[in-house]
Amino acid sequence: MKAIVVRQYGDPDVMKLEEVARPEPGPGQVLVRVRAAGVNPADTYARSGLTKPALPYTPGTDAAGVVEAVGAGVASVKPEDRVYVARGVTGTYAEYTLVTEAGARPLPEKISFAQGAGLFVPYATAFRALSQISHAKAGETLLIHGASGGVGTAAAQFGRAMGLRVIGTAGTDRGRELALREGVHHVVDHRSAGYQEEILRVTGGRGADVILEMLANVNLGADLKLLAPRGRVVVIGSRGDVTVTPRDLMGRDASVHGMLLWNIAPEDAASAHAAIAAGLENGTLRPVVGLELPLKDAPQSHRKVLEPGAYGKIVLVP
Repeated sequence: MKAIVVRQYGDPDVMKLEEVARPEPGPGQVLVRVRAAGVNPADTYARSGLTKPALPYTPGTDAAGVVEAVGAGVASVKPEDRVYVARGVTGTYAEYTLVTEAGARPLPEKISFAQGAGLFVPYATAFRALSQISHAKAGETLLIHGASGGVGTAAAQFGRAMGLRVIGTAGTDRGRELALREGVHHVVDHRSAGYQEEILRVTGGRGADVILEMLANVNLGADLKLLAPRGRVVVIGSRGDVTVTPRDLMGRDASVHGMLLWNIAPEDAASAHAAIAAGLENGTLRPVVGLELPLKDAPQSHRKVLEPGAYGKIVLVP
């Protein structure tokens, strides 16, 4: 089978399309024929050597496709079932990927494979940040700093379904239009001077109860000044260090929470999958695909996923 292989850490061009042996499912495992693989910023951190997975390896944790074969003891899925993949045993930038039974989840017919490839990391991240980390409640105000990307659109959809008032930021006209379409009540251009004052204005000076932050090294210091009393910031993404003023937290009895999806406990992962399934069924969750690229263009996908102006999910098609 064809797969992207990383044999050394480095820039996106270290990813090469190679012919490799197709994996076979062991007990409790599922072999999925990949129809689309999701690209996440975390994939770039691994490839660059920031998180250092064992070499050589195939990147990718998200995918959607069709069950090809199952190992002994697998009962929840069978060959020809449509599934989305949650953190494969082998990488998902490939024609086939292995996943545990718990990580092969039903994909409704109305959801395309490209959409399915943008499910687990973005939607489980958004759900965990809102429900399991910040414990957001209906009636609270949510600020999504970066509302036009994969996690941002997922958070907007979950936030509206949870009864939150949702404010989003995005850096392009196209991104702001997307954020509004996907559930944001008010959208702000975070590239404009004074955007923080606009956020305070639309909240009547109170600020946000929950802030989801995708680029903490740039925004966290300002975020603390936008918090309501007892507000919570959840740091989802950061690419460097940041200086903050602790008194901005102290005066509000506020808090900052870091989260990493891979720390999720099995029971919390099951809750996230249940919430995703319910949202797909009732139509409140609608994965947005911004760009589809052939598998060979994995290097290009890694460059684009880190560019400003995020728009939905980037997926690779084998």
